[in-house]
Amino acid sequence: MSDDSKGMLLGLVGVVMFSLTLPFTRMAVAAFDPAFVALGRALVAAMLAAAWLYWKRAPLPPRAALLPLALVAGGCVIGFPWLTSIAMQTLPAAHGAVMVGLLPLVTALFSTLRGNEKPTLGFWLMAATGSALVVAFALRQSGGSFHRADLAMFAAVALGALGYAEGGHLARRIGGQQVISWALVLAAPFVLGPALWLGWSQRAAMAAAGVGAWSGFAYVSVFSMFIGFFFWYRGMALGGVARVGQTQLAQPFLSLLGAALLLGEPLEWSTALFALAVLAIVAAGRRMQVRR
Repeated sequence: MSDDSKGMLLGLVGVVMFSLTLPFTRMAVAAFDPAFVALGRALVAAMLAAAWLYWKRAPLPPRAALLPLALVAGGCVIGFPWLTSIAMQTLPAAHGAVMVGLLPLVTALFSTLRGNEKPTLGFWLMAATGSALVVAFALRQSGGSFHRADLAMFAAVALGALGYAEGGHLARRIGGQQVISWALVLAAPFVLGPALWLGWSQRAAMAAAGVGAWSGFAYVSVFSMFIGFFFWYRGMALGGVARVGQTQLAQPFLSLLGAALLLGEPLEWSTALFALAVLAIVAAGRRMQVRR
C-alpha cells in the first residue's frame, strides 16, 4: 500500500472517531456547562497525553515546533471544542455536523497559505464542489437559513482547520502522536484552573448527571480529543494535509448516523444521496495532484 493510500485509510479512521464528537457533545452539554465540557475534556486528554509521553520517554519538541504546537492547542484543544459546545446547546447535532463539512476546504486553504502544499486547480474544484454540497445540505435541513449558533460553528471550523493544517505538517517531523500530546500538555496550564473552578461550581450538576452525560464527556475526552488525532495526524503526515483532509467530507454523514442512533434525531433518505455524492467527490479529489 502506498503512503497516499495509508494516509487516506488512517485519516478515515480518525474521521470515524471524530464523527461522533457532536452527538456525544450534545449529550454532555445537556447536563454540564459548555465551558466545562470544552476545558474539562482538554484537561482529561492532557493527563492521558502526559502519561503517554512519559511512557514513550518522548524527547522535548524542538523550539521551531512551539508555534505550530501553540496553534494546534489554540485551534483543536481549546477553540474548536469550546465553540462547538456552545453551538450544541441550541443546534441539533445533525445540523452542526453538516457545518463541519467545510473543514476540508478550509484546512486545504490554510495549508496553501502557509506555503506547505500546492493543490492543483482540479483539486480546488473538487474541494469546492464537495463543500458546496455540504452547505446546500445544511441549508436544506434548516429551511434555507442558518441559525445564530452557526456563527459559533463557522468560527470553530476556522480554528479547527488551522490546528489540523499546522499539526498535519508538524507530524512529518515529530510524529502525529507527539503533536497532539505536546499540544495538550502545552494547553494544560491554561485550562487547569478554569476547568477545576467550573467543575467545583457545578458539583451538584455533576453529581446528578446521568450515564448519558458522563458517557458523552468520556468519549469527547478520550477519543475526540486524544486517540482520534493519533490516526488523523499520522494520516496527514503520510498522505498530505490537503488530500487526507478531504476524507472529512464524509464526517457529516457519519455524524448524522451517530445522532440518529444516540439521540434519536431523524435520518432522512436524502442523506444517503448526499453522502454518496460527497464520497464520489472525495474519490475524484484523491486523483488530483497536490504538490508538497
